[in-house]
Amino acid sequence: MNTSTFRPLLLLGLLAGLAACSGENAPSGPPGGGTVEVGFVTLKSGPVPITVEIAGRTTASAVADIRPQVDGIIKKRVFTEGSTVKTGDLLYEIDPRTYQATYDSAAASLQKAEAAVPSAQAKVDRYNQLVGVNSVTAQSLDDAKATLAQAKADVAAAQAALEAAEINLGFTNVKAPIGGLIGTSTVTEGALVTANQTTALATIRQIDPIYVDVTDSTTSLLRIRAMLDSGRLQRSEGPPPMKLILDDGSTYDQTGTLQSSEATVSQTTGTFSMRATFANPTRQLLPGMYVRAIVSLGDDKAGFLVPQRAVDRNAKGAATAMFLTSDNKVETRILDTVQAVGNNWLVDEGIKDGDRLIVDGLQKIRDGAAVTPVAVTLDENGVVKSEPAASGEKETAK
Repeated sequence: MNTSTFRPLLLLGLLAGLAACSGENAPSGPPGGGTVEVGFVTLKSGPVPITVEIAGRTTASAVADIRPQVDGIIKKRVFTEGSTVKTGDLLYEIDPRTYQATYDSAAASLQKAEAAVPSAQAKVDRYNQLVGVNSVTAQSLDDAKATLAQAKADVAAAQAALEAAEINLGFTNVKAPIGGLIGTSTVTEGALVTANQTTALATIRQIDPIYVDVTDSTTSLLRIRAMLDSGRLQRSEGPPPMKLILDDGSTYDQTGTLQSSEATVSQTTGTFSMRATFANPTRQLLPGMYVRAIVSLGDDKAGFLVPQRAVDRNAKGAATAMFLTSDNKVETRILDTVQAVGNNWLVDEGIKDGDRLIVDGLQKIRDGAAVTPVAVTLDENGVVKSEPAASGEKETAK
């Protein structure tokens, strides 16, 4: 074979090889050159429970620091640290001997003052009968009345002193002002304590009921108020109920109620605080625990639930989803998502009843492409349960 014949044959061989390689690397289309099958669900509006999840911490519903009201030596600690005490339970005994002596002295002084009253009263009565006779002058009668008044005043002063002594004597028995869980004692028997000292002897915390303090953003508050004002959010009378998610992910078995909210917003964080009350009979909740509160606000009477698996974000961060047009073409829309509800997004704009949302085969399509729609269903976890017959794949995971 001469050179002029060989070169065209070589060129044809190279071109054939390049064509074969190009065919191997080219993306394959649908079998038989048809359109891509996609799974869709038909959307319909309906009442959707609206909840908000807020972080918070538990706090005691009442706290009492136990401090002595008289000076003295701790004679005995009665309570068990970490136990539950009731209102009026004896906690400490302070040596009462000094205060008992003061009480006894005050009681004796009262008796002495009371003994002077009958004599002074009798003198006044006698002078009233003899005034102007036997040299009993009006001045003598006035002096007798003054003596009687002084005797009665001495009785009143002695009674007050006795009551004060009795109060101080009672303070030697330090009792619980509230019921609750008492902590550790800061003093032992033999310790000297003083009246109204800064260091508490112990602290009692009332934890049944217990408070949960939560904070939320003003943005969330304004959104909720807008929904209420528009009439979309319907709520029952009374305070909204609240559930708790504990730090380990478990749900607390008691339902709380919103009790109060702050009237001002924090200038540094833009948040406001709310307080809820929960029953705590088993003392499962302790002060200072981190919790997540789920507040039930009511029902959105015309909301759409869009599976999260069908929602994407565009370059500007807006939520988008793909829908089917009447001629089975893909249409991308921007949605206004309100909040997550389970495995769905609550959407209040960008959807109408009967819209067909593409939930499966999203990776194979683009905006404006013609597709073959197949109705599918999603389970409670957002997993496709019935897929396009031609897909030949197993159930799609979330």
